[in-house]
Amino acid sequence: MRRREFIVFGGGAAAWPLAARAQQVGAVRHLGMLIDYAESDPAAQSLVAAFRGELAKLGWAVGRDLQIEVRWSAGNAERIGTFAKELVDLRPDAILARGTPETRALCRETQTIPIVFALVSDPITSGFTTSLAHPDRNATGFALYEHTMGGKWIAILREIAPSTVRVALLFNPTTAPPLEFFLPSIQAAASSFDVKVSAARVYSKAEIESVIAGLASDPGGGLIVMPDSFNVTNRDLIIALASRYGVPAISDTRFYTESGGLMNYGSDFVKQFRKAAGYVDRVLKGAKPADLPIQEPTEFDVVINLKTAKALGLTVPTSLMVAAQVIE
Repeated sequence: MRRREFIVFGGGAAAWPLAARAQQVGAVRHLGMLIDYAESDPAAQSLVAAFRGELAKLGWAVGRDLQIEVRWSAGNAERIGTFAKELVDLRPDAILARGTPETRALCRETQTIPIVFALVSDPITSGFTTSLAHPDRNATGFALYEHTMGGKWIAILREIAPSTVRVALLFNPTTAPPLEFFLPSIQAAASSFDVKVSAARVYSKAEIESVIAGLASDPGGGLIVMPDSFNVTNRDLIIALASRYGVPAISDTRFYTESGGLMNYGSDFVKQFRKAAGYVDRVLKGAKPADLPIQEPTEFDVVINLKTAKALGLTVPTSLMVAAQVIE
């Protein structure tokens, strides 16, 4: 991948020199975007399309009164920091951040440019604000998780795979939200189901197979694919290895299940991006982050891939079928 990736919408270069901006004050607003997917990922494109579509409904026309420059970090910790600095150096009117590490990197680079984030785990613990109702720094947006979600991953995994007695939490510490946000509910649920939980830290693709193969070495292994841009980027590999080794796995994102993974439990990413467009619209029209409370999720879905369940020899219980969305 090239070191810099940018998209041109309408005419002209996506990177805007300060002199050009000075000539267009009041006419064109400039928005940066830092996305934790690879540009080639269809999931990433669906999020950006939903975001742009909502901005269009709000009256913004890219190339007329809005210019957007995008950086794609693809779950690479070094790239996140580099691209955050590049976007801040361009001095846009606002920046959209997708993910906790991306938001953290941007907040390190600027305390003045408004940042609207989407799909973050814990804005307070992450240091983006001290108050959800009244953001007191330059960032606001939409939290993706709530504290009991980790326990639900354990419970749902046990429901579809009752023989599960060992669960590994797969994540890359350099790109994942803090594990501590999810651990209390995970540990509480694991204790109630008599399941042993271990943290599986991975830093490369090769280490992913080692974790999954280890789970398959004894009966009763299960996997939680933790929220993490590294996991999202490598989801096809994780899905293939879970299938090869016969390990039931659950993720937080529907993109995982649609790509062939067994199941997921979490919020709708696309809806969050549409909501984020509403906040970006308000910021570009003069609102400050302090005017926009950080919103927490209120809806969560279970999605099950029946083909994958069958391949793993799992029978989906009726109670789960009734509650879940099903991919045939």
